[in-house]
Amino acid sequence: MKTLEEKPFALLGINSDRDKTKLKERMKEEHITWRSWWDNGDTNGPIASQWNVKGWPTIYILDEKGIIRYKSLGGDEAAIDATLRDLLSKLGHPIEFEGKAEKPERK
Repeated sequence: MKTLEEKPFALLGINSDRDKTKLKERMKEEHITWRSWWDNGDTNGPIASQWNVKGWPTIYILDEKGIIRYKSLGGDEAAIDATLRDLLSKLGHPIEFEGKAEKPERK
């Protein structure tokens, strides 16, 4: 995630875990610092339903106009990196990922 600092990029999360207290504990343990929403503890919650999420993780990449440019169930790291690289380059913010796709930094 360090590569994306200072770039026009936002990481958002949606979670459907049933137990909100356990979810908060796990997010703290896993150092999840990005903005995240709880979808009422239901895999058919309002967010998952509206975005047509059928499995986890589902990854969407939207451009600066809110147009979906990538959607994947499970997440192909190389495709995600390529999509981010392409979109940010078009905005004048080229990036290069070193090695494999970066994981969120643990603090």
